[in-house]
Amino acid sequence: MSINTQALQPIINFLFSVADDVLVNTYQKGKYKDVILPMVVIRRLDLLLEPTKDKVLETYNQYKDQMQNLDALLTNQKLGSGFAFYNTSPFTLKKILQNPTNIRSNFEDYLNGFSDNVQDIIKQFKFRNEIETLDEANILFSLIEKFCSPKIELHPDKLPPLAMGYVYEDLVRRFNEENNEEAGEHFTPREIIDLMTHLVFLPVKDKIQQGTYLIYDPCVGSGGMLTIAKNFIQNQEGLIKSKSTIHLYGQESTPFIYATCKSDMLIKGEDPDKIAYGSTLSAYGFDRELKFDFMLTNPPYGKTWAPDKKVLGVGDKGKIIDPRFAIGTSRINDGQLMFVQHMISKMKETELGSRIASVHNGSALFTGDAGQGESEIRRYLLEHDLIEAIIALPNDMFYNTGIPTYIFIIANRKEQQRKGKVQLINATGEFFYSKMRKALGKKRVEYRKENIAVIEKIVREFKETEHSKIFDTQDFGYNQIVVHRPLRLKVQMNTIKLAEIKFVADNNELRKKIFKEFGDNVYKKETAEIKQLEDYVLNYFLANDDDEESTEIVESNLNKKQKKIFKQVTDTNSWLRDKALYSNTTKIAEIIGNSEFDDYNKFIKLFNTEVKKLNLKWVAKDVKDIMKCITWTDKKAKEVIKKVNKDGSFEFVSDSNLKDFENIPLKQDIQQFFDTEVKPFANDAWWIASETRVGYEINFNKYFYKYQAPRPLNEIAKDIFKIEEETEDLLKEIVQ
Repeated sequence: MSINTQALQPIINFLFSVADDVLVNTYQKGKYKDVILPMVVIRRLDLLLEPTKDKVLETYNQYKDQMQNLDALLTNQKLGSGFAFYNTSPFTLKKILQNPTNIRSNFEDYLNGFSDNVQDIIKQFKFRNEIETLDEANILFSLIEKFCSPKIELHPDKLPPLAMGYVYEDLVRRFNEENNEEAGEHFTPREIIDLMTHLVFLPVKDKIQQGTYLIYDPCVGSGGMLTIAKNFIQNQEGLIKSKSTIHLYGQESTPFIYATCKSDMLIKGEDPDKIAYGSTLSAYGFDRELKFDFMLTNPPYGKTWAPDKKVLGVGDKGKIIDPRFAIGTSRINDGQLMFVQHMISKMKETELGSRIASVHNGSALFTGDAGQGESEIRRYLLEHDLIEAIIALPNDMFYNTGIPTYIFIIANRKEQQRKGKVQLINATGEFFYSKMRKALGKKRVEYRKENIAVIEKIVREFKETEHSKIFDTQDFGYNQIVVHRPLRLKVQMNTIKLAEIKFVADNNELRKKIFKEFGDNVYKKETAEIKQLEDYVLNYFLANDDDEESTEIVESNLNKKQKKIFKQVTDTNSWLRDKALYSNTTKIAEIIGNSEFDDYNKFIKLFNTEVKKLNLKWVAKDVKDIMKCITWTDKKAKEVIKKVNKDGSFEFVSDSNLKDFENIPLKQDIQQFFDTEVKPFANDAWWIASETRVGYEINFNKYFYKYQAPRPLNEIAKDIFKIEEETEDLLKEIVQ
């Protein structure tokens, strides 16, 4: 079933005009949807229930005192509404208009008359919160009147749920744009869903002609993916023509979107209880053991999942306890691959298995270093041979973003020829898409029927072409090794370097300023000196505060970082400790001398000997702080020895500033790579096998890159001269 989006524009424009005409002086534009969307749902339900109103009321009045639960009677085809919902109020929206004086009480009575499944929808819309505002502004009557106008057709027979989904989405997009908010964050363009259904269902169309199948969207939005998926399978004029039974499941965390989806499921005759409310990552909407045959989704990307993490809780070493996420966790500010893990846990181990289509941005392909969460999730997908294909989509396909996006096709029962393989398809070129006559938000291009057919054919044929590349799963993996270089230090205990020890505890530059101001008073523990020091530091923060209106500052007003610094530099004990370090190190320097050492190993032996002679009880940090002041790196210095092995060989201390990483393809020998690509340029380098980590990334640009030679300089020069001429002409016009 295709949607004539142009034919829907009058309805969208009318609904938007209702907001502008009725709500304009009462609501901010970003809040229009809080009224318009629930009213759309209520009116659609109202239109469906109008023909059976009298029959429902008769049944209700007859049995209300005899039976506690009347749901079965009031939804009955013969005695009730014939739908999974009903309304026992004597009012319809049109009847409410007949008594303007009691508009609020009658409208509330009307809402209260809906069955429990509709009450949940109204609750999630939080629509009752708006009634008082509408009534006080004297616009409730006008609002209902607008929705009862013959100028708008909202009956589900005339405006089916699929088309209504498009209307919902476009309304939300426009309302959000008016308020400078992200538009369409919940929604996926219909042609992208069409492509997803082709890629998920067509490869197994012969296997799903009969039987019962469960389709799931963990980020269900308005339910468009579920609706289109079911229609694609069962449409007797379509490509599959299946007579199978389909059950639709979904979960949504945004209240008004959840309410919208659930209402349309009611209207379509689907089980509304199969649409769950809450965050999929932290709330099991259904039985934990429930698994699905097909899953389609467009999870949120670039958004935090911190609230979910708090609910999930962590165990040892900060790992999430929930077994769904045992593979790894993504960055806290981007949870898209967490949804992939969730869906993997919901795959069936049947002969058909499960198939997934999921939309992601580029970070799902390459974000995360070896051993980190995202890489580990990709590693699991590839090492378990779950990725069938990845399709790169053109920019500007979505309402709210112009960034690159990709469709992942995931399956646990691959065709024989696809086992151990991944197909990458670059469907970004103009060959694949069509430009829209009018942009919708940031959406400027679209896939048409013929474009989808081309992409589906490329997937089906499974051949190497200009737009299709086929890889082994291992081709995306790499061994990451740490390349070490020895630390080379020179040492000298001259007066300048020794003086630095007096301020070595922390905040070196600030301590120097303080010492310049107070001198030896920093070592005194008298209250007066400490108070002066504290006031100085507070004034220091005030002087460096970006807030020009600040006139005073107290300790309680400091930020977390400032409080830490304040505590450190006003601690007399820290000053006394550094003074003692300086004094004792100076004594050692008098014995060793101020000569420059290019062999740290020789120096430290002499130094430690004198430490023992002076019976100094220094801890490791004390020595580290001293060395920080009197040593520096120099490539001409000797290597710092960490350990002497039994065979007389040395292990050197690694220079953290020279530490580097090399990513080596899994199919390549690590030592061979190291000998040919590293050693010739750093002959003192080494690597440690136990530090090796495996990572996976999928770099589309690398595989589909085509070199384009820059334009000739004379052409560029001509363009510049042309622009200069145009600029001169404009300046002349301004002057004249």
